[in-house]
Amino acid sequence: MPKIDMPPGALVLLILRVLRAGPLHGYAIAQRIHALSAEVLRVEEGSLYPALQKILLKGWVTAEWGTSETNRKVRFYELTAAGRKQLEAELDGYDRVNEAIQAVLRTA
Repeated sequence: MPKIDMPPGALVLLILRVLRAGPLHGYAIAQRIHALSAEVLRVEEGSLYPALQKILLKGWVTAEWGTSETNRKVRFYELTAAGRKQLEAELDGYDRVNEAIQAVLRTA
């Protein structure tokens, strides 16, 4: 199957949405997105960790060191109250754009 690129900004939305269910480490976030997308979306380390750092600096997530299920030292990311608020804003924006695109596709 050909590689499908995510639209700009989608990765942050997906990370925030996946973290809504609870804290996860980076690899688990990537795996969760891959699984929930029916294995269509693949998140590479080169884009995941810069996105996590960006949302960490914005205060949308916190991070704590811990041990993974495979006994490795990893950073667990958890959504903050500000992150939940940002997630809602991101979802609203996504819905508006998606509806607009669908309207053009239906009527053009």
